[in-house]
Amino acid sequence: MLGVDDLPRLYSDFAEWWPLLSAPEDYAEEVGAYLRLLRGAADGGLRSALELGSGGGNNAHHYAGSLELTLVDRSPQMLAVSRELNPQCEHLPGDMRDLRLGRTFDAVLVHDAVSYLRSEDDLRAAMATAFEHCRPGGVALLTPDHLRETFAPSTSHGGHDGEGRGLRYLEWRYDPEPDDTLITVDMAYLLRVREHVEAVHDRHLHGLFARATWLRLLAEVGFEPQALTYRLASMPDALEAFVGRRPA
Repeated sequence: MLGVDDLPRLYSDFAEWWPLLSAPEDYAEEVGAYLRLLRGAADGGLRSALELGSGGGNNAHHYAGSLELTLVDRSPQMLAVSRELNPQCEHLPGDMRDLRLGRTFDAVLVHDAVSYLRSEDDLRAAMATAFEHCRPGGVALLTPDHLRETFAPSTSHGGHDGEGRGLRYLEWRYDPEPDDTLITVDMAYLLRVREHVEAVHDRHLHGLFARATWLRLLAEVGFEPQALTYRLASMPDALEAFVGRRPA
């Protein structure tokens, strides 16, 4: 099992830069789409939610107006970033593959942190965690960055400025070994503090699984699974998410 020291540098020694790489305000439309998916799938109301792999809390910043949130991440540095942004939320350290809090929620949310699960065993373990924390009739929402059927090499870039400093990044996603379940995401950061600029390379390894694998594993741990699509104004194509409803 991967430990905290296996995290990419973005989530460890560079975590304080996270809000300049990915700003909270950029997540409002996405979270609105997720809430619609959750409300359409759940039996009963949605008041409480557990987010696994909550990172710097950008999603939670928008969920917090609608849900009572418990946020879990295995990076203490990212939890610190999220606490500053979301002081009203409960924050707990933990790994989505083996977390057991002994309580249930109306919804369990796993955003793009699920992309860091690199094997079917890890993915199944995270889904079992979601099932254990989902009340009967509640739902889990998993939103991987990529599926095997639709993955294509790509690049993106962005970044933001803060007080006396700024960050720009280039992200390059490719699949060096098409026969395995991994893709490589190479990140280059330019970190500026006043007039000093540092260039840093950071490698992220993501899992890549077929749609049928997601649905099969959700069913194996006890969920009633669905693959659902949603659209964002900023994206040209429809996106796919997986919803698992725990039988009532």
